[in-house]
Amino acid sequence: MEMPAVEEQLKLIEENCAEIITGEELQDKLQRSFAEKRPLRCKLGIDPSAPDIHLGHAVVLHKMKTFQELGHQLVIILGDFTGQIGDPTDRSETRPQLTREEVLANARTYQEQIFKIIDREKTELLFNSQWLAALNFSEVIKLAATCTVARILEREDFANRYRGNLPIGIHEFFYPLMQGYDSIAVKADIEFGATEQKFNLLMGRHLQKEFGQEPQVALTMPILVGTDGVQKMSKSLGNYIGISDPPEEIYGKVMSISDEIMADYYHLATRLSSEEVKRIIDGYQGGKIHPRDAKMRLAREIVSLYHGAAAAARAEEGFKQVFQRGKMPSEMEVFKISAAASPDLVSLLVRTALTSSKSEARRLIRQGGIRVNGEQVKDMDLRWQDPAELVLQVGKRKFARVIITGKGG
Repeated sequence: MEMPAVEEQLKLIEENCAEIITGEELQDKLQRSFAEKRPLRCKLGIDPSAPDIHLGHAVVLHKMKTFQELGHQLVIILGDFTGQIGDPTDRSETRPQLTREEVLANARTYQEQIFKIIDREKTELLFNSQWLAALNFSEVIKLAATCTVARILEREDFANRYRGNLPIGIHEFFYPLMQGYDSIAVKADIEFGATEQKFNLLMGRHLQKEFGQEPQVALTMPILVGTDGVQKMSKSLGNYIGISDPPEEIYGKVMSISDEIMADYYHLATRLSSEEVKRIIDGYQGGKIHPRDAKMRLAREIVSLYHGAAAAARAEEGFKQVFQRGKMPSEMEVFKISAAASPDLVSLLVRTALTSSKSEARRLIRQGGIRVNGEQVKDMDLRWQDPAELVLQVGKRKFARVIITGKGG
């Protein structure tokens, strides 16, 4: 494909970026790329430390998709080697090391989810064990000699742990060196990351210079705040929206965010044009569009990105039934359970995956967060020994239909 003019590329690239180091180098690289009809090599390193990608991770992937659409070459590096150490960024303690089997299992799901956003056929997918595992000890020492301990301790997380007399494993010092070496291995022109990854990206620039390569441009994207509106989106904090979550769950979670963070989600979690985003934000902030309608449009856009427009329409209709019309959803997962097992409410909540554990189920029952057939229940020992049909509800968005069959069926 023919690349657009450099000015047009820069306009699209700079939208919503937190920082480009440096802008002049980026422009120079784009101009040479355009003149030589040579795509830039655009790198993202991902450590599969958990099995799911959420909207916060997707912010960088959508920026990469812009580069891909402009005709540049994406290089995704799955850190099967670095992932066994774990990125110490923003950590107050040493991260537990994952086994290679755990890393590879997570990597498989990452591959499925990444390509919901970027084009698999136009992406190089590499594992950094290809080059890192091949380094001998002499080469590792040479790599370590390019950087001082003082430089590593410039990282805020390491500095805080050092001042607080908290343990720092020597292996953690190697993490930014290893990620930086990835840039040498793939001859990266540009590397992407969230703002908290800036140190690692700059290490890539430093090492490329040390090894005689032209330094990459570091491009950082803002961090997306979670659904709580306070902390960054994180699975461990429970404030995340997974891109593989069911359409109804994504829609409901987006509708739960506060109006104050809606603009950030429009900018960072959709692929609407900047002009359209500005029109919507000006509309609801200026009173021309109801915030609820703006949020429904946002939820629709996000669900469409990962599940398609038809799924988004169904999710919206389901949301309207439950919240605007006071009805239960017309479709929900059905579970058949024999009355011979004399199932109790706590077990049913876990078996239907409405709660992750019996302790969570008991806590929600005590708090009045469980309904059976629309009625709030607080009986911890409630059980069924005869055929029945139940609709279990947890909170406002989670439903399951349970059919308790006769003891012989």
